[in-house]
Amino acid sequence: MRSNSKPQSPFNTKLILICAFFLLFLLLVISTGSTFSKQQPSPISESRISNSTDPIEEPQSSESTSVACPSLPLTPTCTKTPPSLANALIHYATTNITPQQTLKEISVSGRVLERKAPCNFLVFGLGRDSLMWTALNHGGRTVFLEEDKAWIEQIKQKLPSLESYHVEYATKVHQADDLLETGRQEECKVVSDPRFSKCALALKGFPSDVYDIEWDLIMVDAPTGFHDEAPGRMNAIYTAGLMARNREEGETDVFVHDVDRVVEDKFSKAFLCEGYLTEQEGRLRHFIIPSHRVGSGRPFCP
Repeated sequence: MRSNSKPQSPFNTKLILICAFFLLFLLLVISTGSTFSKQQPSPISESRISNSTDPIEEPQSSESTSVACPSLPLTPTCTKTPPSLANALIHYATTNITPQQTLKEISVSGRVLERKAPCNFLVFGLGRDSLMWTALNHGGRTVFLEEDKAWIEQIKQKLPSLESYHVEYATKVHQADDLLETGRQEECKVVSDPRFSKCALALKGFPSDVYDIEWDLIMVDAPTGFHDEAPGRMNAIYTAGLMARNREEGETDVFVHDVDRVVEDKFSKAFLCEGYLTEQEGRLRHFIIPSHRVGSGRPFCP
């Protein structure tokens, strides 16, 4: 039987669809806005540096007119010149006294410091170049051993930041030949802490720190050694080589200055060994001595 009523209007269906579409659109807008806000970069603070090479202009406050650090790639922070470097620049820019070594000689140990610093650097001698060595070893420990007490006090007044110790040497230059023969005895070829060595060439009167630290670089530029009655460098050269051999592992760069003189020439070849000689520039010799404690049976000289 056919109904006499009219067919139902599609109006209600269309209204439902429109409302559903509107709600879906509204949800989409809200979701997009939330995602966009999360992706927006936060404001750059004073302590944050952009990795972009384009400069970032920031409004200056009325309280400070300082210029922000430049935005350089891979530069995490802006830092001041380290005090050791600043002091060295000022010192050498305002003095007419030049270091004892030439530019080419300094460059030999300078290249090693560039590779190894910050490290432990022991220097026999306190001189005009001491502040330079400390600055080149920025962040490391640089210790100076000096036989002249009055000179130590004079340097300390000008450069109080340097770490130096007074040491005494019992032998004189005129004893060099006898000490060279002494160094050829078997007890002088035994690798040990210099404090406990039976070799007469081993220096035993240094501060404990000097023996306890493993030195990465040793520079022998003292004691005086320029006349027969002056303290010679025989013991210093031997002890530097013994320290290098006695380290737990690795290598020690040992430098000897004034090798144009007889003592420095003969003793560096005999006790630092020509087989370990790496480079000579002017009056400076550079030896690289490996640890003798790692491999058993290693000869005193290769």
